[in-house]
Amino acid sequence: MTTPTATSQLCHATADDVVVRGRSLPRDLVGKLTFTQMIYFHLTGRDPTPAQTAALDACLVTLMEHGQTPSAIATRLIYGSAPEAMQGAVAAGLLGVGSVFVGTTEGCAERLARIVRAPDGAAEARAIVAEARAAGARLPGFGHPLHRPVDPRTVALLDHARAVGGYGAHCAALEALSAAVDAAAGKPIPVNATGAVAALVCDAGLPIAILRGVALISRCAGLVGHIREEQESPAMRALWEAGEAAVSYAAPGEEAR
Repeated sequence: MTTPTATSQLCHATADDVVVRGRSLPRDLVGKLTFTQMIYFHLTGRDPTPAQTAALDACLVTLMEHGQTPSAIATRLIYGSAPEAMQGAVAAGLLGVGSVFVGTTEGCAERLARIVRAPDGAAEARAIVAEARAAGARLPGFGHPLHRPVDPRTVALLDHARAVGGYGAHCAALEALSAAVDAAAGKPIPVNATGAVAALVCDAGLPIAILRGVALISRCAGLVGHIREEQESPAMRALWEAGEAAVSYAAPGEEAR
């Protein structure tokens, strides 16, 4: 018998039970917790409060869908190429959750945490903006190519947080950072959905290190929805042909035609 070299407090399965963080899955969790509550419990070992559940649930709904984004296009193309491997198509889309699309929550959250810790939050927000401008870098959680001057998802999330009691120090820090961004730019710069999600999820008590995982959980469900539409009304061929039409070929030394 192999001697254990590590310990897990997450899950253990026996012939007649599955135990998750000390609770029986069939007796204590199935039918007792919603999927959102189970996510929170699984990640933290704690039962979420109603406000934490409502905030996390709203974030999961928000990040689930945003049209023909790179992740959705990748999923559709791979599913059209290998429909026998749905998991491969979803995995391909999840690989696109990164520092440009969807996965910017942790970068924003780290800056919000700085503001929350600072004695003068407004001054810290201005310092963060100045650092980004000096580096020529964009602040994660700000700006959007379509939603201008306001991202409607952000408005909905912050309003929801206030309504359910989930508006806390990180949401206030986000608004302070937004004011500093607008002042430096001389015009309104939208707080995008990932910025709002960062604030709500941090105020719900989840650690910054797992925030991209929350985005992955949500986007996974959305990508399955794109696969379902591909099954009913395929768009893969149109996406492929549009890509070919948009990118011309030029031999070395020739100009593109």
